[in-house]
Order: sequence, then structure tokens, then C-alpha cells
Amino acid sequence: MDFVEVVRKRRMVRHFKPDPFARESLERILDLARRAPSAGYTQGQSFLVVTDPERRRAVAEACDESFEVELYGHPWISEAPVQILACTSEAAYRFGHRDPEELPQDGSEIQWPVPYWYFDLGCSVMLILLAAVNEGLAAGYARVIDVPRLRELLGIPEDVIPVGVIPIGYPDRDLPALSLRRGRKPASEVIHWERW
Repeated sequence: MDFVEVVRKRRMVRHFKPDPFARESLERILDLARRAPSAGYTQGQSFLVVTDPERRRAVAEACDESFEVELYGHPWISEAPVQILACTSEAAYRFGHRDPEELPQDGSEIQWPVPYWYFDLGCSVMLILLAAVNEGLAAGYARVIDVPRLRELLGIPEDVIPVGVIPIGYPDRDLPALSLRRGRKPASEVIHWERW
């Protein structure tokens, strides 16, 4: 599929068919997510794939799916046949980047001017969302509310932060996306040349 077409087709889907899809598609999506940029080539992003129905329901509960059901009328987080938990590690950025030329000589943590661990994970998430479209699938994104519950349920290490859940599958009939109802802001409001 043409890149421009993939970008224009991408939207947050919140209703999925239960139909499974090929594992090879999922592996291609995840391989592309690994290719996202990372500050200092830290590669602190990681992904946890959940396909078991009971476990998907428990993950959805940690995302407060009952609130989502009130908004969208169905349990869209748990109904997708695959969930990808997008995770990052702040510790990997602060302590894990081990280029001796860049480490503070006193052994202290590296100071980052912005939390690149979240920026880099956002890049990976966008690649997952676009790659899903390229595979003929759809994806959404749900915030994680109960991190301790997810850690216990899925054995996530303390230094890894599960930031969000990306349900993936074939789309079912869905409410129109906010972008379709409201429209995108005009370029003049979001693009500035030379100065604000």
C-alpha cells in the first residue's frame, strides 16, 4: 500500500471482529515497531503481546474498559483478537545507555532534557498503528489505568512501564472517529514557518 494512503486510512478503531489474523502479519507489525528511533540508540521500548481471551479481558479491566463501554457501547479493548502492550523503561535511558564517552564520569544517571522514553515509545506506537493498516487490519489505543494490576497479571518487571494497549484486528462497524466528526485543524493552526 502507498505510504500516503496508509497514513490517510489510519484511525483509531474501537470495534473489532473476533476473527483471528495471520501470526506473520503480527510479526511484521512488531518488526517494524522495533525500527522506531530511540534517543542515544537506547531502544528502551518493548512490546507484550496478549492473545488469550481471559487475559485480554483482564488487561482491558486494567484499562477501565467499563468506562470505554459507556462511551462506545461495546468492550472494544477485550474484543480484539490481539492486544499489544506498549512499554518503555525510563531506567534504560537513565542508566542503560553505556557509551563510555557519554556517561557521567561520576557514575551518576544520564540527564535527559525531556522524557525521551515516552517520545520513542510514541514513535513505536505510530509504526504499529500504520503497520496494522498496511496489513489490512485496524488498531486502536487505550490508556493503562491500573499499572500494578498489569505488572502482577503479566509479570512485567518493575523498571518497565506499560503505557498503553493497542488492540488489533479486523474492524467491525464503528462510531465515526472524532477526526471525521470534527475535522482536522487547518494547517495554518498547527504549522508555523520560521517563527510562531
